[in-house]
Amino acid sequence: MYEPGGYGGGAPSSIPCNLCGGTEVSTLSNRSRSGKPLRTVICRACGLVWSDPRPHDARRFYEEEYRISYKQTYQPKSKHVLRAGKVALSRFEKIKEFLLAGPKRILDVGSGGGEFAYLLQSLGHHIHGVEPNRGYAEYSQRQYGLTVRIGFVQDMVFPAESFDLITMWHVLEHTEDPGAVLARLRSWLKPGGTLVVEVPNVEATCQAPQNTFHEAHLYNFNVVTLRRLAKKQGLYEIRHVISRDGGNITMALARDESPAEADVKLDIPGNYEWIARIVRGHRAWRHHLSLMPYLRAWQRGRRSLEEWRETTSGLSGKALLDDLYRRELQTCCSIESDHGVA
Repeated sequence: MYEPGGYGGGAPSSIPCNLCGGTEVSTLSNRSRSGKPLRTVICRACGLVWSDPRPHDARRFYEEEYRISYKQTYQPKSKHVLRAGKVALSRFEKIKEFLLAGPKRILDVGSGGGEFAYLLQSLGHHIHGVEPNRGYAEYSQRQYGLTVRIGFVQDMVFPAESFDLITMWHVLEHTEDPGAVLARLRSWLKPGGTLVVEVPNVEATCQAPQNTFHEAHLYNFNVVTLRRLAKKQGLYEIRHVISRDGGNITMALARDESPAEADVKLDIPGNYEWIARIVRGHRAWRHHLSLMPYLRAWQRGRRSLEEWRETTSGLSGKALLDDLYRRELQTCCSIESDHGVA
């Protein structure tokens, strides 16, 4: 077999594969997007991708450093609130089919500044959040009156089968044991309930090649490895959607009420070669000859201009969010009414 990206197999992984338990790996990358050393490996048996060794103390990093590293602030600023509110609306579109037939009990894992949880609470649902960063969690409690537990989902205790819907947006890839996290979430899910997980897609080529791997993402998935890891933990896929630019996977899962872990085939023939070929083929010259980097730059510039214009009013983050949700949901309801949707 070829070695992707010109890298050799390197030393065996010090961390067994979280999906199949294998330690035979190839090295996909030796640098993070920050330019610092980061060894990213891929399991030859199933194609799961992870950082080996761990680049940081995950608990300290997410409690203290993550938000500052990403947002340069311990609590969200108005522009962050507005941006997250727009993301919350897009996420609502992805899950609204699971919110029919009355108020739901919902858990949002990694609730951040609370914008998504606040949207669902405003729509009459009973929502709980979990967030390890104290600054963001306390902001959401204070500003929106949300019920948010501060800490890691791995440490949380909820009654078995207590939620109709659990959402986990861009959190699973940050966890040290994603399989155990999925098993824990399954135990909190009611029979007939839904778990929605969104993760970056390791097959994505919308980003510059040097930005593919970085310290914050301990694991990297494609559709096949995410589906198989969920199946191993007693969950089956309802459906999945890949974002228009290919960058994210959103997968809806349900409980398998008769899971048979021993029957789950954990190796995935061909998946290692498939992912390695994509990573190897994603070259800087090819990326810059495509429209993607220029489209993304234009989108970022337009977003920054819109945020500047919308935040010059001096309104608080909550006021901006309330106005955004009111406008967007009224438009949504109006369109549905025009099409005869109750």
